[in-house]
Amino acid sequence: MPNNPIFDQHCRLCPRLADFLDDVKQKYPDYHARPVAPFGDTDARLLIVGLAPGMHGANATGRPFTGDYAGLLLYEALYEFGYSNNPVSESQHDGLTLTNSRISNAVKCLPPQNKPTGEEINQCNHFLAAELATLPQGAVILALGTVAHQAVLKALGLKANSAKFAHNVQHQLPNGTTLVDSYHTSRYNVQTKRLTKADFTAVFQRITTLLG
Repeated sequence: MPNNPIFDQHCRLCPRLADFLDDVKQKYPDYHARPVAPFGDTDARLLIVGLAPGMHGANATGRPFTGDYAGLLLYEALYEFGYSNNPVSESQHDGLTLTNSRISNAVKCLPPQNKPTGEEINQCNHFLAAELATLPQGAVILALGTVAHQAVLKALGLKANSAKFAHNVQHQLPNGTTLVDSYHTSRYNVQTKRLTKADFTAVFQRITTLLG
């Protein structure tokens, strides 16, 4: 996959992130601890964009939103709405497949304290731009959180104030796709009930309507 413009397994364009991954790999030799590739259907009409891999989640397993709390609600919804063959994502070898959906991240590498810098988000944005360019007409982008929302706008060459982030709100984009926002499925948001299962189900109901 290194020659694919939407992803580079060997990318070291962000020195802080590259050095951090080297340190993590030493501490956890069995972890993936490299840039994490998008996962799912290459012809998907639904692209889900998160923030970045989690330390003991995607950074460990090599699959977005897999192995940590943030993936629980997401994969459950994907299964319930017919986008996945399994409600739980455990590893790259669990047989799970996505249909008409793909999961990516605004930043492909694990950032220290789960907080990429603005420069790192911008540095990684060309991968997201290339991925968005592969989407078919009428596709839907689900942005999980404000950082993902802003990264999508930047990747499309739009101003940050051209669409305001708000949960379960849709924005029609100039390229013919629709951006739908949701609070991130993080442990904090779910346990504080900022994002409930009902809230997230409503987001997927909106997406299903948009995709027909």
